[in-house]
Amino acid sequence: MAYMSQQGYDKLVAELQHLESVERLAASAAIAEARDKGDLSENAEYDAAKEAQAKLETKIALLKQTIMDAKIIDTKTLDTSSVQILATVGLKNVKNGMQMKYTIVSESEANLREGKISVGTPIAQGLLGKHVGDVVSIKVPAGMVELEITSINFDL
Repeated sequence: MAYMSQQGYDKLVAELQHLESVERLAASAAIAEARDKGDLSENAEYDAAKEAQAKLETKIALLKQTIMDAKIIDTKTLDTSSVQILATVGLKNVKNGMQMKYTIVSESEANLREGKISVGTPIAQGLLGKHVGDVVSIKVPAGMVELEITSINFDL
């Protein structure tokens, strides 16, 4: 089951519709064009087009499964006293004072550029269930980092 926001769910549905209505047609057209170029046994372009189509169909199947397994969470009903999925968490690095903000989302919604981290990341796992004012030690690739939780809200 993948917990996600309505916004994340809508984004996945739109991507699926695009893949099925636009990309699938383009893949079929590429196969047809390559097929018209002659002998299929020695046609690398045909093989590449078939492989691209297979990857597209796999992506479509995975998206459909994610959408079927999705559980949309209404952030208005969530308790802001502790960190949970879909929470936007303000953090301060205890060592250097650097401020940061992350929103904890499902794997399919994760996008570090937008400040959205997957619930499965070490940082998110270390924050879940904690409260404002708590200091948590989290092991990251660069070593241990101590983060103080400065705020928790749901502003998706």
